[in-house]
Amino acid sequence: MSIRVLLVDDDPLVRAGLRLMLGGAPDLEVVAEAADGGEVGPLVVAHSPDVVLMDIRMPGTDGLAATEALRGRPEPPEVIVLTTFHTDEHVLRALRAGAAGFVLKDTPPREIVEAVRKVAAGEPVLSPAVTQQLIAQVSGGDAQRRPRAEAARERLAVLGEREREVATAVGRGKANAEIAAELYMSVPTVKTHVSRILTKLDLNNRVQIALLVHDAGEA
Repeated sequence: MSIRVLLVDDDPLVRAGLRLMLGGAPDLEVVAEAADGGEVGPLVVAHSPDVVLMDIRMPGTDGLAATEALRGRPEPPEVIVLTTFHTDEHVLRALRAGAAGFVLKDTPPREIVEAVRKVAAGEPVLSPAVTQQLIAQVSGGDAQRRPRAEAARERLAVLGEREREVATAVGRGKANAEIAAELYMSVPTVKTHVSRILTKLDLNNRVQIALLVHDAGEA
């Protein structure tokens, strides 16, 4: 079955380019387009996309508000944020809201196609290196960090000792194989721990684990 994609961008040329590049992949199907975040909800109901490619900056309802609304729905589609700058603070907020990752608009077509496939398969499209870079470069001041750190530590307190170790490793941008080697576990065991962490913390993906660990100051 093909992966159903919804394109959301206020620039018709960007949408045309994305439609062209995704249309060349036999397993991807662009089922609808939107020029504003406010159009996303009805289109999701009408077309049931698997993945939404979401521009973050739009003049009406922006991609952040649209992402938050989508992730609050039952069985929502995955969201990939489209952006021009990887240090855009809105990208970090979108990831906190549950986006599966982001791609730069000048990313080579084959990499955008692969990002859609990965997200549809449940994998975030942020590499460990990019996760660390984003977290390091986009953060609030001390006044914002303190209450967020306290709240994050309270949430992490529900984890068991090994789960906490795995969460901390995810926060450092480690891949499953690296975590397995570091903590003397098998890769399947690491995956099991990650799944339990997501369930206990009510998170959508490992990017959100990394952000929470970062907020707690444990990365």
